[in-house]
Amino acid sequence: MDQEGRQRVVIENVKPNINCGAYPVKRVTGEKVVVTADVFADGHDTIAAEILYRNSKDNTWKTSPMKFVDNDLWDGSFRVEEEGSCLFTIRGWVDHFTTWQKDLVKRIDAGQDVSVELMIGADMIDKNAKNANGDDQKKLLNFSDKIRSGNAGVAFDDELSLLMGLYADKSAATVFQQEYEVWVERHRALFSSWYELFPRSASPNPGRHGTFKDVERLLPDISEMGFDVIYLPPIHPIGITNRKGKNNSTEAGPEDPGSPWAIGSKEGGHKSIHPELGSMDDFKELIRKAGDFGIEIALDIACQCSPDHPYVKEHPEWFKWRPDGTVQYAENPPKKYQDVLPINFETENWKKLWDELRSVILFWIDNGVKIFRVDNPHTKPFGFWEWLIKDIKKEYPEVIFLAEAFTRPKVMYRLAKAGFTQSYTYFTWRNTKDEFKEYLTELTKRDAREFYRPNFWTNTPDILPENLQYGGRAAFISRFVLAATLSSNYGIYGPSYEICNNTGIEDKEEYLNSEKYEIKHWDRNKSGNIKDIIKKVNIIRKENSALQTTFNIEFYDSDNRYLLCYGKVSEDKSNIIVVVVNLNFFHKQSGSVKIPIKKLGIPEKQSYLVHELLSDKRLMWQGSENFVELDPETSPASIFKIYKRLKREDDFDYFM
Repeated sequence: MDQEGRQRVVIENVKPNINCGAYPVKRVTGEKVVVTADVFADGHDTIAAEILYRNSKDNTWKTSPMKFVDNDLWDGSFRVEEEGSCLFTIRGWVDHFTTWQKDLVKRIDAGQDVSVELMIGADMIDKNAKNANGDDQKKLLNFSDKIRSGNAGVAFDDELSLLMGLYADKSAATVFQQEYEVWVERHRALFSSWYELFPRSASPNPGRHGTFKDVERLLPDISEMGFDVIYLPPIHPIGITNRKGKNNSTEAGPEDPGSPWAIGSKEGGHKSIHPELGSMDDFKELIRKAGDFGIEIALDIACQCSPDHPYVKEHPEWFKWRPDGTVQYAENPPKKYQDVLPINFETENWKKLWDELRSVILFWIDNGVKIFRVDNPHTKPFGFWEWLIKDIKKEYPEVIFLAEAFTRPKVMYRLAKAGFTQSYTYFTWRNTKDEFKEYLTELTKRDAREFYRPNFWTNTPDILPENLQYGGRAAFISRFVLAATLSSNYGIYGPSYEICNNTGIEDKEEYLNSEKYEIKHWDRNKSGNIKDIIKKVNIIRKENSALQTTFNIEFYDSDNRYLLCYGKVSEDKSNIIVVVVNLNFFHKQSGSVKIPIKKLGIPEKQSYLVHELLSDKRLMWQGSENFVELDPETSPASIFKIYKRLKREDDFDYFM
């Protein structure tokens, strides 16, 4: 019989787990994993439980205690410190010594003779002492002698209880049958500020194609604004056949550069650089110089080709061919994208296709890229992404993948489960208090929290939302503050965003004269720009640890439907941030916001200091309800840092 009949503890409903352990939970180094489970046994004996966890490369388990919560629910936590795969499970056992202690109290209170019970307890201590060494063993044996001699009070000594727990007999313990995985990534997976730009538009000279050297010239300005990731759309040669003209026109002139997402020409494909951008050495130099500013370069990965891509001739089986002998271009009826050919992932030669696409990622990793933004991953098989990302991260755990998928929630969640580090979201289309509360609750308080890291983008080259088209400068400020403080990962497409470019196509959420189809010459210091505000907010993010995670957000009440109020508190509760945003971009709004000061450790009748970080003003608040007024013309948002106490006389240097 394989069963261990002495195992009495039952362990069920272990969380977190993703699809019953099919996919790993996600964390970054230094983050905590909170584990819960139902743990119980037959009878009335006291039980104990602990988390077992280890790096998957190690053979030795570490332990972290769990505590009883209610109704057989237990919880505990452990912290992950190393990148890569970590495993955890739960162990539970009958705690005979604590059971004995509780019963002994009852017997003593009832006036019973406990001499035999003391001998039983002493025997338990002797047994556990065999598992101890040195001073701990001596201490246990000393406790045993005292109890055996009739000193019942010693039985409840805190040090004795601690030592008995440390050297408990776990030979009949139950270990949960499944080990769940946590995938641990570097801190930038959780906290990052992205800036998207087209390098071909980086030239200071109108009419000249931009280069990587021109992007180098922009690094001080982008760094000054506080960004730590620069994302470049595809940098590869662009096809000639069916090239798109301005505003996605099917008629392209000789001066039209085409869409960077129409990848491939006679100059090469996904492993080549557009010759007008520069050389591979120029690209590596950009990566190096960006690194000097604390900035990483993220590269776009689009699994698609122009009709001129070398793959079309070398591997025609990777594309769909129509009965008339023409190759199938991309369509989303009635829309047509004649300049782009989708890859046929149902090809018989799929293994070679997968290997080739993996080699593209590895090629750019070898050339210094550690972050990839993947274009439309939801139009490629989930199994491919799962295989690719897992394979890449085995050797390069530091690589980050951002999924650019605006699609149905379950599809977006599945991509995150498949391994994508961060994901685009519906933030762009959330506008009201209720919408923000509902959406952030879904992302941070439910199952998605364990595997889905949101990245809030204010705009993209494809998307100019209505709130920006019609809300004016105030909308750009408010939406930026929302993105950068609701989420610890966010991005903007610039310089269109910081100069408040809101010229769209009527009745569409698209830019008029989109940069996707033409080279721009931007006035990056245009009057009315919000670069100073962006800089301030990014400084605030970096100086306040409460803003460096998405998953600690709490929404607070306000009596004005246009004032959205929320707070974030650091894990050690030393850093408290409260944000209030005016969602009405046209009119001044005021009202009371209600802060849960008791939960924050502030007495109801005590005054406390509030520092408004955007304006550098300091205020004195008292109680949970305080007045806020936000004028979209001057201050459409406020970021408050809360100090729990005011200085008193005994803080004065000469107080005696």
